[in-house]
Amino acid sequence: MTQILSIQSHVAYGYVGNRAAVFPLQRLGIDVTALNTVQFSNHTGYGEFSGEIFSPSQLQKVMDGIEARGVLPAMQAVLSGYMGDERVGRVVLDAVARIKQSNPQAVYCCDPVMGDVGRGFFVHAGIPEWMRDHALPAADIATPNQFELSYLTGRDIHSLADAIDAAAALRAMGPGTVLVTSLTRDDAPEHTIEMLLDTAAGSWLVTTPRFDFATPPNGAGDFTAAVFLAHYLQGLAPQQQLEATAGAVHALFTHTFTAGTRELALIAAQDDFVMPDVIFPAERVR
Repeated sequence: MTQILSIQSHVAYGYVGNRAAVFPLQRLGIDVTALNTVQFSNHTGYGEFSGEIFSPSQLQKVMDGIEARGVLPAMQAVLSGYMGDERVGRVVLDAVARIKQSNPQAVYCCDPVMGDVGRGFFVHAGIPEWMRDHALPAADIATPNQFELSYLTGRDIHSLADAIDAAAALRAMGPGTVLVTSLTRDDAPEHTIEMLLDTAAGSWLVTTPRFDFATPPNGAGDFTAAVFLAHYLQGLAPQQQLEATAGAVHALFTHTFTAGTRELALIAAQDDFVMPDVIFPAERVR
């Protein structure tokens, strides 16, 4: 059975961070060891929340305990998301180094959570630069949204050609696989949203309908990165990885939109994101 380590935030109520990643990974047949960087009542988008940010020393102690169990050689990947500060980021990269030393075939999937179109940056000062200069060069897979891709590469993205060029520039920084999780370009069809998968072997684009959420749910990026990593580790071809991921996200959004909830309808959608009813074809664009 495929085993991975997921290092992300945790909330008691709702679905972001590890709460949006671990269950989908498990439903897709991945055995997940979850290292939680925080324990909050709910995600911060509500404005009010309570809980605790775990110190880097606490996280290191937990990582030491995991290593003491002798399980690191079986780990095939590390998945990381939101990082509260650079010290937590250093814990993540230390975990990546430990696992890769134990299993040189393991991969690091970095979701460079920093901000989004319309919101700008929502992380602490210094995190975007640290992500660009340290986390991304260590990654094998990166899953930025359009805003994050633009910042990381210093490029404006208005067209498909812009997005392909920016993804290639990000690959040149370290990760061999780049999934742009949400792409809105000037030359795209109306009322759609896209994902772009870029590798040295080629680039693929998938287009899905855009949902008009009154309040867009948090955690969709965490879910997307987790599902993509699962399909990557299962050995699917790049086009199939992209199609399966887009189908899963569309299925989850369909359930969430129908329910009219602010939180992802993760439980209701579980069968449909494992075997989506609708698969959107991915087109090779390079």
